[in-house]
Amino acid sequence: PVLFCFSVFARPSSVPHGAGYELLIQKFLSLYGDQIDMHRKFVVQLFAEEWGQYVDLPKGFAVSERCKVRLVPLQIQLTTLGNLTPSSTVFFCCDMQERFRPAIKYFGDIISVGQRLLQGARMLGIPVIVTEQYPKGLGSTVQEIDLTGVKLVLPKTRFSMVIPEVEAALAEIPGVRSVVLFGVETHVCIQQTALELVGRGIEVHIVADATSSRSMMDRMFALERLARTGIIVTTSEAVLLQLVADKDHPKFKEIQNLIKASAPESGLLSKV
Repeated sequence: PVLFCFSVFARPSSVPHGAGYELLIQKFLSLYGDQIDMHRKFVVQLFAEEWGQYVDLPKGFAVSERCKVRLVPLQIQLTTLGNLTPSSTVFFCCDMQERFRPAIKYFGDIISVGQRLLQGARMLGIPVIVTEQYPKGLGSTVQEIDLTGVKLVLPKTRFSMVIPEVEAALAEIPGVRSVVLFGVETHVCIQQTALELVGRGIEVHIVADATSSRSMMDRMFALERLARTGIIVTTSEAVLLQLVADKDHPKFKEIQNLIKASAPESGLLSKV
């Protein structure tokens, strides 16, 4: 049994023996999700009898007995630096499926950029998680996208990619801090995925030239909204060069060859 406290609320519930930070966060979201501002940073604290007050959750904490925890939104504004390193990054490829081909603006362009990103991920050893929205009705990932070596390809009906199987996969990858997100549609699955990941404390980089919608209006307003929340809206070349970071990186030449031809603009510059 655990008492979950948030703001003026306190609800008794339970978690499995040995539950850690991630499970506690999931429980908080299930209990108070409609009241938690997903765009804020927050910390989990444990009530310490020794001190008679809450203390920050100790590193590696696991529930072993009855306890009281609380979720505390941080009041200070934290600057999102947007640093990317291969060891702490996962790529999310969202719903690049055959049935979307005739409907999505610049679909051919974002497919080619998405393929470039997956090639870069293979070169740098970055895990890739792919989802397909209701593949029974909407088809599989397009053939131009080479899924060789990806960690998971998962069907979903939920718009957000943050389904239980994805959360479990993230928990198995040590030290994940950043997700590079691309696919369709910008204002639906991409937006909802990004907001949920940020709510779980993960920094999100949306690749603007590898994501689109059925209308440019939806696409551009979604990118603008996401940027205002502190989510990083970037480009494929910026992501790949940030991940190698140095011309002496052993994979720099391969990445350089990958981006030698500039990525297609896919209508983005018409709005600049």
